[in-house]
Amino acid sequence: MSFSDACIDPQLFGSWFAGDSWSVWRVVDKALFGEPLSDSELAIFTEITGRTEAPSEPASEAWFICGRRSGKDVKASALVAWLATFGAEQMGFLARLVKGETGVVQLLAVDRKQAKVCLSYLRAYFEQPLLAQMVERSTAEGLELSNGLAIEITTNDQRSSRGRTVVGAVFDECAFWRSDDSANPDEAVYKAIKPSMATIPGAMLIGISSPYARRGMLWNKHKKHYGKAGNVLVVQAPTWRMNPTIKRDGPFLTEAYADDPASAAAEYGAKFRKDVEAFVTLEVVEACVEAGIRERGPMDGMSYNAFVDPSGGSQDSMTLAISHRDGLGDDSLIVIDAVREVKPPFSPEAVVRDFCQLLKLYRVGEVTGDRYGGEWPREQFRKQGVTYRLADKTRSDLYREMLPLLNSTRAVLLDDDRAVQQIVRLERKVARGGRDSIDHGPGAHDDIANAVAGALNVSSAGSDKTAWFL
Repeated sequence: MSFSDACIDPQLFGSWFAGDSWSVWRVVDKALFGEPLSDSELAIFTEITGRTEAPSEPASEAWFICGRRSGKDVKASALVAWLATFGAEQMGFLARLVKGETGVVQLLAVDRKQAKVCLSYLRAYFEQPLLAQMVERSTAEGLELSNGLAIEITTNDQRSSRGRTVVGAVFDECAFWRSDDSANPDEAVYKAIKPSMATIPGAMLIGISSPYARRGMLWNKHKKHYGKAGNVLVVQAPTWRMNPTIKRDGPFLTEAYADDPASAAAEYGAKFRKDVEAFVTLEVVEACVEAGIRERGPMDGMSYNAFVDPSGGSQDSMTLAISHRDGLGDDSLIVIDAVREVKPPFSPEAVVRDFCQLLKLYRVGEVTGDRYGGEWPREQFRKQGVTYRLADKTRSDLYREMLPLLNSTRAVLLDDDRAVQQIVRLERKVARGGRDSIDHGPGAHDDIANAVAGALNVSSAGSDKTAWFL
């Protein structure tokens, strides 16, 4: 049974995809596996792919760039279920597995919450009698099937595919993947999973996501393959085209476009954002890293400065960075000596106490930080004999002033992967008034990056914030 047939069969996925609101998806279902299209279907195919000729064979890769509320999760889960069952037989996956080898169909989600949503759809599909009889065991992350395949739904992690035989993979919301281990997690997972598919001819990789900035795997695939013939299929369509129940001129989307046109054009119009750019490249930041140096101890006669990014202890990390200036004038180096991060949950009072013990080792009696929490950071640091000075620059300004230090390699950073990744993942956005702002992207963190930028700024300014403890 083809995937398009399965999506209209009431004994399989039909109850989820019934009605005319799924008509555009039905064209995608056929095109993905090289099924013939009628004249009206070809017209829709051309509209959403930029291609005038329909594919005649299954795609090796497909990238669906669709607005929010387009039905991406329910469709992605159905693809996984079909690839592991009817598709495994139809596309010859099972014949390629040697005795004792387990093939895997993976859905890699943007986060645990999204993985849970997709897993719920998957389990519901396998309650259908035709599929239920194939389930041998239910696991925390998916299902093991009687045909020798397993389905896994997890968060994106390049390690999850190494050493496996992957017959199909779906990257869910891949434009928004974030990782503490990689500045480009979508590309890292892609490079890890392709060798795992090498022994299975016809193994299929599908990316399905709303778009974001003009970078990353989704953007690169769109730029290279959209509107071009070949075995990589790229679909781009707004919410109202994929899901006609949401009207472009309805109150919901009208309000969204009025509130933030750039954001709405990406989230619902499926257009890559032109107002979001990478702040700095990985190569520039790595050039500032002193390899193998995790921390520099305090030196006699050296004046140190510090910056703290406080937190209430329930959501964000609380971070501290200590720095010093090495040399005089414009050729001096600004050196990061120590970085601390405490992840939630934690007691803010206990973290301040620990931070202050470290500050005293470096003979720092005044720390700079933002206005978070009102009076409590100043009060808690004051109890430990350290003055908390409010920063006179915004977070965005600190990042903006860090960039010349990075580009000129005047900043000397520690060999700290989390700090490097957070700096690289910073984004520059153009606000409505024309002034740009620099901040972390959706779902990302910048607590360490903020502390490092602040510490670089304080030492670069040349102010002596040192107090000597007796």
